[in-house]
Amino acid sequence: MELDLRHNGRSAMTLAVLGVVFLAGITWAWGRVTEPFPEKEPAPPCTDTLIRAGEDVAPPQVLVTVLNAGGADGLANKTMDKLVAAGFGKGQTGNDPSDSGPVAAQVWAKDPGDPAAILLASYLGKDVEIVDRPSGYPGVTIVVGKRFKGVRGGRETVTAQTDSSVCTPPLSSNPDDLG
Repeated sequence: MELDLRHNGRSAMTLAVLGVVFLAGITWAWGRVTEPFPEKEPAPPCTDTLIRAGEDVAPPQVLVTVLNAGGADGLANKTMDKLVAAGFGKGQTGNDPSDSGPVAAQVWAKDPGDPAAILLASYLGKDVEIVDRPSGYPGVTIVVGKRFKGVRGGRETVTAQTDSSVCTPPLSSNPDDLG
């Protein structure tokens, strides 16, 4: 009985390679198992929704941000509460960091013909201006000041005259949900 050294050498080499592959697999698997879970991305406050010319825009389709431009403390929050009660989507509230000056109310929009801006303006009284001014906040931004008389009943819908993009709150992005 003669030993075949070449056969034994190959067997040892095969076992060594399989051992290395096994250890590499264990190392990779351990790294995957102990890896932290990915961070949850916050949902965007609204979704840009295309409103075609001739379609109506209603309050639940419009996200609103309210800024106080020197009015009484809490004016932005009170205004937001009334707009939400009227059906608008709740955006952010805060103080106006700019130089908008003493105002009753201003609606800031990239396009003064934006149906969402026109709809929102109908809830803010006669002294409201729609200003061509991007705000950096989500949705349509309104600025209220010392002369602001409060939220009033506005239009139920506004018909878009041209194709427009409206920042729609996530829960009302489907027009069929508007009832």
